[in-house]
Amino acid sequence: MVTRLVLVLGDQLSHNLSALQKADKDGDVVVMAEVLEEAEYVPHHPKKIALIFAAMRKFAQELREDGWDVRYTKLTDNENAGSIVGELLRRAEETGAAGVICTEPGEWRLIDKLKYAPVKTHILNDDRFIASHKEFEDWAEGRKALRMEYFYREMRRKTDLLMEGDDPAGGKWNYDHENRKPVKGEVTLDGPLNFEADETVEEVLEMVEARFGDNFGSVRPFPFATTREQALEALEYFVRNALPNFGDFQDAMLEGEAFLYHAVLSPYMNIGLLDPLEVCRAVEQAWKDGDVPINAAEGFIRQIIGWREYIRGIYFLEGPDYSERNVLKHDRDLPGFYWGAETKMNCISQTIDQTEKHAYAHHIQRLMITGNFALLAGMNPQQVHEWYMSVYTDAFEWVMTANTIGMTQFADGGIVASKPYVSSGAYINRMSDYCKGCQYKVSVKTGEGACPFNLLYWHFLDRHRERFSNNARMGNMYRTWDRMDEDRRETVLKDAEAWLEKLDAGEVV
Repeated sequence: MVTRLVLVLGDQLSHNLSALQKADKDGDVVVMAEVLEEAEYVPHHPKKIALIFAAMRKFAQELREDGWDVRYTKLTDNENAGSIVGELLRRAEETGAAGVICTEPGEWRLIDKLKYAPVKTHILNDDRFIASHKEFEDWAEGRKALRMEYFYREMRRKTDLLMEGDDPAGGKWNYDHENRKPVKGEVTLDGPLNFEADETVEEVLEMVEARFGDNFGSVRPFPFATTREQALEALEYFVRNALPNFGDFQDAMLEGEAFLYHAVLSPYMNIGLLDPLEVCRAVEQAWKDGDVPINAAEGFIRQIIGWREYIRGIYFLEGPDYSERNVLKHDRDLPGFYWGAETKMNCISQTIDQTEKHAYAHHIQRLMITGNFALLAGMNPQQVHEWYMSVYTDAFEWVMTANTIGMTQFADGGIVASKPYVSSGAYINRMSDYCKGCQYKVSVKTGEGACPFNLLYWHFLDRHRERFSNNARMGNMYRTWDRMDEDRRETVLKDAEAWLEKLDAGEVV
């Protein structure tokens, strides 16, 4: 019998992984490795590194208990080759293996490394996703616009989630208009289920502290699930305790409340501890049982079988150069306050502080706070993308690229978003309490103390008028701008330029 190596990556911790399904437990050798190349290609948040390494070690032990021959390399092992390909070559020489089988990685960067590796590597489809590459390509072919809503409906039909025959449950495909309420009163939940660090986790935490202690964020406290069993507990806890309120308040932001009613299950799905379809089935069952309203169930399921699948489809459809696109030609460097430096903008400060502490922010904080500001201020989209990749536990290329390059920065020219997601301070004030504690005043449009989002909003529209003035969804914005007195428009633009000059000069803004 010819021995093969079976590569299992840190975001492929699923027992039904295609590479494991195709492998021979009696003759093949599983290779898993903590390597510096993967830990340092962006400056990952220490919590993300710890989550992946701890979960990898426990998954490797589960495979051993299931009868697999697992060759596992810790980051601190003297023989560690430092890269995935290097580890494959080392293990091939050690075992005499004739080749490698692996499940397709979620990054073009690593796919290319494996394709051209000195050891023959067979890459299998990652069938843990609902839509295959071909399914997405077939759906996209011939369409003038690749809008997520229509793809989402196809996924509803395919999975039969929230369907009543051929029709959507409740008579509507989308209940998003019911999911935009600001939080009034106290939040009745203290975040997602937390887990105590065991011996394996503690060993990883100490290593991460020693090796990556200078990265943005702290590895402690470390509340994450690191096994499938724990992740299932986290899922059950969310469905029972948070899901009933998730829909109403999923877009809300509240000072001092990092999690509200959000699931924080994306890290577990993205590294393979939870299957996305089983998560959706659990949510659907809660609705069928009458425990949650349909707007909560539909809103959550749409994020997974709609948005999550859609942005993966875009990433692989558009190809390796997608992450380098910059149609708006934005080139401003990301300011230091994205990495924790002082800022007077309370909404930014709250979101960054939360990100540094928890390696987490929900979708509206990412889109309408940090993403919105970066787009309004003309930040380089590649720097913005690297920042998102660095600071969140659920960040991987396949999921983050279209979210950043497409959704938050419009750097792809409108493949993902039909218009740029920009807003003045009014939206932030409506959906949060951040403005109450800010040194700027959201009600002030120009002059001393004016909210930077107000100034930069019109500055963005003015400098990109040629591109966006004929956009059907932006006509009202330009008509409002054009109705302003000319002197006021000049003052707005002058104040915005002055503010940006202070930003570029490194002043605290």
